[in-house]
Amino acid sequence: MWLAFLAVVAGLTALTWGADRFVLGAAALARGLGVTPLLIGLTIVAFGTSAPEVVVAIFAALQGNPGLAIGNAIGSNIANIGLVLGASALIAPLLIHSSLLRREFPILLVATTLALLLLLDGTLSRADGLLLFIGLALVMGWLITQGLRGRIRPDELGVELETALPAPMAPPRAAFWLGLGLLLLLGGSHGLVWGAIVIAQAFGVSDLVIGLSIVAIGTSLPELATSLTAAWKGENELAIGNIIGSNLFNLLCVLAIPGLLAPGALETGVLIRDYPMMLGLTVLLFVLAFGRRRTAGRLQRWEGGLLLALFAAYLTVLGLTAAA
Repeated sequence: MWLAFLAVVAGLTALTWGADRFVLGAAALARGLGVTPLLIGLTIVAFGTSAPEVVVAIFAALQGNPGLAIGNAIGSNIANIGLVLGASALIAPLLIHSSLLRREFPILLVATTLALLLLLDGTLSRADGLLLFIGLALVMGWLITQGLRGRIRPDELGVELETALPAPMAPPRAAFWLGLGLLLLLGGSHGLVWGAIVIAQAFGVSDLVIGLSIVAIGTSLPELATSLTAAWKGENELAIGNIIGSNLFNLLCVLAIPGLLAPGALETGVLIRDYPMMLGLTVLLFVLAFGRRRTAGRLQRWEGGLLLALFAAYLTVLGLTAAA
């Protein structure tokens, strides 16, 4: 058992650092090829923190554990709002761009609703996965188009170009970091998935529950670090944008992967317990973000405490209903 826990910790560490190196190498290569900083920020950097979830989902689905991948996608979104934004708002009230509420947030609500409609039949099929990927392509196309027209900035998705983009580097060096990051992502995800499955079997819980808890919280650590740092530095609007982008990617890409690679029936708890919690937190965040007129566009400390309390309550319910 200790070896499984060690594999989980080592896997999460490799995933976190590997994602950082992967984004560094990919962004540097793109910059060397003449891609504009704006496009790099809106694509590679904006969704780079979701790389661990993507690779874990691929490994879990290929190894016949789609429940872990599904739990990782849904659980990461729950952790992003309840844990990451809750903790960030406790450090400092989070300012929210009006454009974020007007444009990106409704897209997240639409994506959340679309995924729910696809899952209501109790299965995640290849057709469902394909539709989610099409939704991802449409969102990415829209972001790029709006960015080129000057209607959206990378900081609205939680990306500060001045600090996120790497300095110019030689192509061989950029390729080295890209390759090293990919190797760390692959090795870390393999260790994490193996350890999580062993722990699930030892405690008699399903892969879904492990994906919703240990794996989801672990793969949300990059978002937690980014958002806490942004809140601490007073760059509070970056924290919200980071979560919106990450949750969109989790829904339209990470959730699509088990559908494409290992389609099948969902566990009962997904539609009864987990997805309603994710949807409820997303709607609640939208309501809190709008707020009353005098506090519009700000997530207050007490509201962050509320999100944290709801996250803790969810974990409690998950623990009480965790039998496989």
